[in-house]
Amino acid sequence: MPPTSNPTLRQRRLGAELRKLRERAGLTATAAAELLGVNQARVSMIETGRTPVSADKLRAMAHTYECFDDQLVEALAAMTGRRTRGWWEEYRDHVPTALVDLAELEHHATGVRVALVTNIPALLQTTDHARALFQGVVPPMRQYEIEHRLTHRMKRQGILHRDDPPPYTAIIHEAALRMGFGGPDITRGQLKHLNDMSELPHVTVRVIPFGTTSFPTTGQSFDYLQGSVRQLDTVQLDSCHGACEFLDAEAQLSKYRAVLDRMESCALATAASRDFIHRIAQET
Repeated sequence: MPPTSNPTLRQRRLGAELRKLRERAGLTATAAAELLGVNQARVSMIETGRTPVSADKLRAMAHTYECFDDQLVEALAAMTGRRTRGWWEEYRDHVPTALVDLAELEHHATGVRVALVTNIPALLQTTDHARALFQGVVPPMRQYEIEHRLTHRMKRQGILHRDDPPPYTAIIHEAALRMGFGGPDITRGQLKHLNDMSELPHVTVRVIPFGTTSFPTTGQSFDYLQGSVRQLDTVQLDSCHGACEFLDAEAQLSKYRAVLDRMESCALATAASRDFIHRIAQET
């Protein structure tokens, strides 16, 4: 299979996991190449995601690296081959690459947990609410840029409406519910939609009200996307300049799991959260 000059995040992650296995085995890229019967450049290209690797070749590499975690190996094997030509590829020239990668991650996730302080989760936003957000971006977006971002965001929401939706949990601070983007009518519509979505069996929405004394986060929004095995989980962080940062080191994953667990422990229960959101909508 020919190399690619623009590997997706999923392809880069597969290569990174193979590099981790090699390094844990105490092998240099040169030593690994000799054992595998290939040149060192090919090992490096695989580890950067630029050269696709077959499932059989991956299993052979895992065996060479003395990885006997069958669940991990099979999960990695499922990531091999050419990139999935999902709907998100249509947007590769129209939205930041990180947003394309995020859509692909969400598509393959086995579960999603998100935490937000000043924004409604993207997958639970109405079209009007999302449009108001994009119209307020600094520097201003052109109208066609807004439309690309908007349709991309709405298509991302499809994972919650497909036949096999992943479990989705949103922990939202009261501040996000009271921001009022777009004005009272749009805000009321957004809050109603949030409660309607929370009625779906796979969607959980829990609110952290003002006055909560224990708040284990700096206020930065993040998504925790679960892989088919825990080692393949990914954390996505939002930044002030609109980009996405992806984290996958074991220590980072452990930290954000703990943050989410603590945030859930100080959030209202699901029924109480619905009532709370309904009251705010009535006050708006």
